[in-house]
Amino acid sequence: MNPHRQSIDVPGITHDNPVPAACRIGPFVFSGAITGRDPRTRTMPADLNTQCATMFQQVRAIVEAAGGTTDDIAKMTVWLRDYRDRDALNREWLAMFPDPASRPARHTIAATFDGATLIQCDITAVLNAGQHPEPVVS
Repeated sequence: MNPHRQSIDVPGITHDNPVPAACRIGPFVFSGAITGRDPRTRTMPADLNTQCATMFQQVRAIVEAAGGTTDDIAKMTVWLRDYRDRDALNREWLAMFPDPASRPARHTIAATFDGATLIQCDITAVLNAGQHPEPVVS
């Protein structure tokens, strides 16, 4: 085991490939792809609003499992099937990051997905050492 790198796994948030939900090295957290797949049923909701809300719930779960909070997110990259369809994205974005003076950077890109996926993201977070609990080890 590499003592400097820690895999972050969250129950229900898994990949088909052998990769964790995120990786933490020191105060830095980098996620893999985070989708709107329902973590309990493993099904992909049909609509963008539900996928987006679920994706943001999973963002929170991942950063908390790493020992941080959503305040530690520095950047979020979002891929949308229709990158102009940002109403659901912006609604969830404003709910998670209501303070315009304290929001992470965001980049939104058009993407072609397999199956019913309409949106996915990844995050980069920098945890403030000493202010958060230790990561949850699954």
